[in-house]
Amino acid sequence: MSKKLVLALGLGLFGLAGCTQGINPTDMDRGIIGAGVGATAAHVGGHDVAKGAAIGAVAGALCDDVRLCQ
Repeated sequence: MSKKLVLALGLGLFGLAGCTQGINPTDMDRGIIGAGVGATAAHVGGHDVAKGAAIGAVAGALCDDVRLCQ
């Protein structure tokens, strides 16, 4: 992955953590939001959108497990 894509995904995850505060999202909700962020970041970076969406979905669904989304 390029540095631009990693940076965009990282910033997207911080945005994901901020936009779900106070609504008690499930893993599915975070996964859907993460997929959108990943797809957008991949498109902006000129990479495979499906791959970016998959990475974002996994990161979004698992972000509460590493206490990023709490």
